[in-house]
Amino acid sequence: MKKNIAVVRGDGIGTEIVEEALKILKALAKLYKHDFSFSEVLAGGCAIDKTGLCLPDESLKTCKDSDAVLLGAVGGPKWDKEKSTNRPEQAILKLRKELNLFANIRPAFLFDILKEASPLKPEILEKGIDLLILRELTGGVYFGEHKTQSIDNELVASDDMSYKQSEIERIAKLGFEIARTRKKRLCSVDKANVLDTSRLWRKVLDEMAKKYPDVELEHMYVDNAAMQLCARPSHFDVLLTENMFGDILSDEASVITGSIGLIPSASINESSKGLYEPIHGSAPDIAGQNKANPIATILSVAMMLKLSFKLEKEAKAIEDAVQETLKQGFRTADIMSKDCTLLTCSQMGDEIIKNLS
Repeated sequence: MKKNIAVVRGDGIGTEIVEEALKILKALAKLYKHDFSFSEVLAGGCAIDKTGLCLPDESLKTCKDSDAVLLGAVGGPKWDKEKSTNRPEQAILKLRKELNLFANIRPAFLFDILKEASPLKPEILEKGIDLLILRELTGGVYFGEHKTQSIDNELVASDDMSYKQSEIERIAKLGFEIARTRKKRLCSVDKANVLDTSRLWRKVLDEMAKKYPDVELEHMYVDNAAMQLCARPSHFDVLLTENMFGDILSDEASVITGSIGLIPSASINESSKGLYEPIHGSAPDIAGQNKANPIATILSVAMMLKLSFKLEKEAKAIEDAVQETLKQGFRTADIMSKDCTLLTCSQMGDEIIKNLS
């Protein structure tokens, strides 16, 4: 298979973790006789430093012309005083919009070997954690009108939150389809007791559920969902929710699994083209020190192979290699525990490659 991947290293630890992911892709290509080419792209704070823009036109074009986008991380205190429309994080929002990436997929799972890294009690962890959060990406309050104005000598800020029925139907269909491939349970998270957008959301989900009689649909208020993620994570299979709720819940889910450095994510469009990235940030405090955990980025590559390239066997090979490396007792600093071997970022990549088959 021949594919071109746009590579956005970004800021902070982005360069280091992406380098390890590329090492994995190159090793895998050699092993399975694929032809992966890579186009380096400037985006985020580093792009602001070099061009003045968080996402130059040339970078956007390269991403549009590629078969998939691999992203490290963007942002950092250095660019906090940039205009809100040109902050590093805006590069990701623009990519989502321009590539029509309407769905964000974030698995949250617990490696048995890393149970001690989770903040949850052992009796909760005994039942396991294996869930997936599906977040609508292109609607809601993040893409509404934002304004601050003076009214009666007082500053008033407002953020518009809206959803079209078609936007909800599109993400709901994907939610039911994904649930069908797992345990056939879909939990729709909303705030229908307060918000009109949530009431429409619930109405659309109830109507679509009639087309998926084999999938069990449950509705849950977002505040209760946040509590249940900590108290009963094993209750969930697929959680479906709107943009802001999904942003918050997916970060919570990542923490209960032991380390934010382990969790990958995919943002895809209707043709399965996607942007793949770890869910953690740029961690400027450890940037350039070879300390970062590359596993989330490497597992994001596995998601790319599975979702965009339909290479199930190759994706499984990466997942198995990561699992085996952890079983062998290798750890980066964020997941280090007694009697394990501490590795640098690049060393972790090397050990995972040794376990590729």
